[in-house]
Amino acid sequence: MAVMTCNYFSFVLKRNTTINVFIPTPEGNEQITNENVKNHYRYKEGLPVVYLLHGAYGNYSSWSRFSNIERYAQKHCCALVMASADNNFYQDMYLGDAYHTFFTKELPEMVTNLFPISKKREDTYVAGFSMGGYGAWYLALSNPDKYCKAASMSGALDIATLYEQSMANMIPGPFSWNQIFEHPEKLKGSKADLFRLYDDCVASGTVPELYQACGTSDFLYESNCSVKERMEQRNANLVYREGEGGHTWDFWDEHIQYILEWMFPLEKK
Repeated sequence: MAVMTCNYFSFVLKRNTTINVFIPTPEGNEQITNENVKNHYRYKEGLPVVYLLHGAYGNYSSWSRFSNIERYAQKHCCALVMASADNNFYQDMYLGDAYHTFFTKELPEMVTNLFPISKKREDTYVAGFSMGGYGAWYLALSNPDKYCKAASMSGALDIATLYEQSMANMIPGPFSWNQIFEHPEKLKGSKADLFRLYDDCVASGTVPELYQACGTSDFLYESNCSVKERMEQRNANLVYREGEGGHTWDFWDEHIQYILEWMFPLEKK
C-alpha cells in the first residue's frame, strides 16, 4: 500500500492544507501477477475512491490514527482521501472558510489529477462519523451528480434539532453556529437540512444511495432512529444498521468494514 501525506496551497481555503491519500498496491500475501494487477489495481482507468470525513475535534489524520481503515481499503482495492474541515459541518461558512467548495470541487480536482483516482460518479463515495456522518450525506445530497453512495456512522444528521439542543445545553459541542450559518435558527428547510436536500435530489431525478449506522448506546441514537423513520417515509434507498456500542472508535472501526462491503461487494470483483 502507498500512504502519502500531502501539504499544498488551497486556493479555496487561502492557506496551506494537509491531506492523507491512500493508494492500494499488491499486498505481500497476494500472488502478484500481471493479471492480478490488471484485474484489481485499475491504475490506468482510475481507482474507485472513498472520501473519509472526520468528526468534531478531529482532522485529516483521525482515520489513519484511530482505525484500521488502510487495511480494509486494501482489501477492497479502493483509494482513500482524508482532509480537514475543523468543526464546521463541511459548510461554506457564513464567516469563515468555504469547506463545501473545497471538498466537492478543489480537493477532487486535485487528487484525481495527481493520483490514479477515477473521476466517474459511479466510482466516487463518501463516508464519515458524527459531524462527518452529517458531512457525508450533506456533500452527496447537495452534489448528487458527483457521489454514488454516502455513508453515515453516528451521524449528527438532523442539523436543525442539533442546533436547538445545543442552544438548550442538551448536547455539548465546539460549534460556532453563528459563524458557520448566517441564520442557524432557520436551519430547518434550508440548504443545510438533509431532508430538504434529499427531496431536492428526488425532484431532480438523481439520488445517491445512503447508509446509516448508529450504536444503541450512542447519545445520537434516538436522533438517528428519528432520521431513519423520516427517510423511510420518503421511501429512500437507505441501508440502516445498528449494534452495540457508543460514540467511539470501536464502533466506527467495526462498521466502516460493513460500509466498504456495501460500497464494494467482493463478489463483483
